[in-house]
Amino acid sequence: MKNGRIAIPSNGEGGLKGTRAGHFGHCDVFTLVDVTDGEITKISTLANQEHVQGGCMVPVNLLSENRVNALVVGGIGMRPLMGFRQVGIDVFHDAERAEIEPVVMDLIQGKLPEIRNDQVCGGGGGQ
Repeated sequence: MKNGRIAIPSNGEGGLKGTRAGHFGHCDVFTLVDVTDGEITKISTLANQEHVQGGCMVPVNLLSENRVNALVVGGIGMRPLMGFRQVGIDVFHDAERAEIEPVVMDLIQGKLPEIRNDQVCGGGGGQ
């Protein structure tokens, strides 16, 4: 990904040196990374909004409104995945690493796969 805005579900205050949240819908913040010509140009954070059970479209709409092009998750349910696809946000998968920066660098370099339908989780609290 050479140009665009990447979102990473993050713990605490987020940021490039932060750690990723295990459940994207219940993260504290999204770390937003703006990329131009393959270089990181801006780092910001966006507070997640509360959503009740079944309110999977809340983060979809939040990220769409903030011009996000790509999302990196360790896991995601089918409903929000379909929602992200509908609004044109590509969802990439990395379940291994907790650190944000190396995952972002891998995405910029085209090393992360898009999540497949058979990789989705059931959602809710039981991961």
